[in-house]
Amino acid sequence: MRPTGRLHIGHYFGALENWVRLQADPDYDCFYFIADWHALTSDYADASAIAQNTIEITTDYLAAGLDPDKSVIFQQSLVREHAELHLLLSMVTPLGWLERVPTYKEALENVKDKDLHTYGFLGYPCLQTADIVIYSHDDTQLFVPVGEDQVSHVELSREIVRRFNLYYGATVRDDLSVADRLKAYELAFQKLPSSEYSATHDSEVAIKLSHQKHEAGVENFLALHSENRHLFTDPHVIQEPQVMLTRTPRIPGLDGRKMSKSYGNAITLSESDADIRAKTKVMVTDPARKRRTDPGNPDVCPVYDWHKLFSPPPTLEWAANGCRTAGIGCIECKAAMADNLIKWIEPIRERRIEHEKNPARVLEILNEGSSKARDQAQKTMSRVREAVFGWDSKRKEIFGAAGE
Repeated sequence: MRPTGRLHIGHYFGALENWVRLQADPDYDCFYFIADWHALTSDYADASAIAQNTIEITTDYLAAGLDPDKSVIFQQSLVREHAELHLLLSMVTPLGWLERVPTYKEALENVKDKDLHTYGFLGYPCLQTADIVIYSHDDTQLFVPVGEDQVSHVELSREIVRRFNLYYGATVRDDLSVADRLKAYELAFQKLPSSEYSATHDSEVAIKLSHQKHEAGVENFLALHSENRHLFTDPHVIQEPQVMLTRTPRIPGLDGRKMSKSYGNAITLSESDADIRAKTKVMVTDPARKRRTDPGNPDVCPVYDWHKLFSPPPTLEWAANGCRTAGIGCIECKAAMADNLIKWIEPIRERRIEHEKNPARVLEILNEGSSKARDQAQKTMSRVREAVFGWDSKRKEIFGAAGE
């Protein structure tokens, strides 16, 4: 998450609740981070609050139940390999792909108090893709837990990964015998007239091989030459992320719009009892219920949406029936919901207070998690660098020839 301030209950039900569940599943290695570089994509003009907000969000992570012994909790900018992979991905990502992202166009149209005409904001998807795929393993699936509204973002990451692998995956291996190398060259040139290219230059082989992979797709190309697959490198330099679709309950803001700090319609995970009661007292309700005696429809009421998250079944039934029959007023309904919200939030708030007392420990958790994350990121980047530049092979060629 971007460090833009303390987290609210929308963040909890939209992401944190599911993250806590996943960390308890031994089938998954979980990496959760604070995206401080991403904060700069829109707030580059004033970065003064990012450091403190990073501590605040980490504290909220811990209060919500994320455990550094079960998950890797880290700070994006402490793992410099994210930036390196972002740079390499940006080299192959078409400009049109970035310009067509709906959220990019919407932000340019709607955000008037910031200049978002920067590469940082436009290239956000490349950095986001790097954040995800840098934690991929050769033989392990990579999942991104998201709600339905985020699926398109993951799909763009998949497209970027496919394009990257198209250029740098399934290339002719450097350790082949002369005979096998010639066989690989023949496969790369087999659809061309013999006079069009010379199969004696590695660069020309790479170009033609790239053309074939573009036309057929990497996997299809290798399937066509399955008996000679051993002549080519791994087609998956980095792994395509898979969507792990998570159910996210509807949790509107106090004013009925999407809950957002920027709208001022949220309840933070650290909110006091008094503030919770004051804010929920003025929540919007069913707009058709204008008078106390008017029956309402709980299915269109934001207060009832919150009841479904925080109230026990008997209170849910009481609120729904009372609304439909005008047996209770909106003030009573809001007060009952606030009571249950306070009960729910109390243990989270207490854990937060304990972590707030020791900010040094919060930073230690971030530093330790960032070190663990960087270990994995460095392994991925070692593989990526070799696929792109081939420096290990070149060094072996040079030093081997020199007898070293």
